[in-house]
Amino acid sequence: MKKVEKKVNLENKKIFITGGAGFIANRIISSLVEKNKIIVYDNFSRDTLTKSKYINHKNIKIIKGDVLDINLLTKSMKGSQVIIHAAAIAGIDTVIKNPVKTMQVNFIGTSNTLEAARLNNVKNNFIDFSTSEIFGNYAYKSNEDTNAISGVAGEARWTYAVSKLAAEHLVLAYYNKYKLPTTTVRPFNIYGPGQTGEGALINFIKKAINNEDIYIYGDGSQIRAWCFIDDFIDCILKILVNSKSKGQSFNIGNSKAIITVYGLAQTICRVLNSKSKIIFKPSLSADIELRIPSVEKSHKILGFKAKIGLSEGIIRTANWLINND
Repeated sequence: MKKVEKKVNLENKKIFITGGAGFIANRIISSLVEKNKIIVYDNFSRDTLTKSKYINHKNIKIIKGDVLDINLLTKSMKGSQVIIHAAAIAGIDTVIKNPVKTMQVNFIGTSNTLEAARLNNVKNNFIDFSTSEIFGNYAYKSNEDTNAISGVAGEARWTYAVSKLAAEHLVLAYYNKYKLPTTTVRPFNIYGPGQTGEGALINFIKKAINNEDIYIYGDGSQIRAWCFIDDFIDCILKILVNSKSKGQSFNIGNSKAIITVYGLAQTICRVLNSKSKIIFKPSLSADIELRIPSVEKSHKILGFKAKIGLSEGIIRTANWLINND
């Protein structure tokens, strides 16, 4: 007889989210807040939460803090059963401007969060957000066991990837040594309503809505697979209720929504009936030429499959921007 996988109950939990004011965290909150208590821990350098309908929700407690402050972090996490570690320095412009801060927040911040979880004896889940950039310039159908590439030392673009890769090693070490229930997720180009900060797709849509020039850095031949936020959150929720996710890493993306950056700009203009002109500029730094995930593992273990196509995602994101301007 085939053994039926026991699903984990995801109600009446105390959930602690670092980077809880951010875009992705805000969407996680919207899915969990009605039946759980949520602690948002963030320095609010990026803020989606304040303008959302959840800012004054009775089940949310907000703590303004930094993941580099291990004492406050440990104290704030007390009693939490689920940890979602989404705090990070991200965005190519930010990383280039402050590579030291990037390394500190992404690695030391993860180290602090892991240690705080260990000290607080977290039993249910610890989800760490890594990045698809650990696969380097060329990631074609990369699976979870594909070799990671650290990039050239001194090239600012790779500071982010290296910090995240080092954090992945530490996350797995805490699972192996302390049995902390960790899972690593590697997002592949997540976008959608509520997105803040940098990002090619959201920036292109903003420009297209206003018929402004769209700038592409490089020749636009870079290839990406784009994953709508609702699909990504669906996978996160599947991880939280599946005991087989512990000690694992998962690539999360839409392996069918594949397009060049130039093609993306053209598609956005076509779908939104925009008169924007597409203008090419020199690259700002080293770039990712190809980034397409293999999602076979997440489908096999979690039953995850992205459902929302690129055109639908563009329209839904544009409508949100128009209605929330």
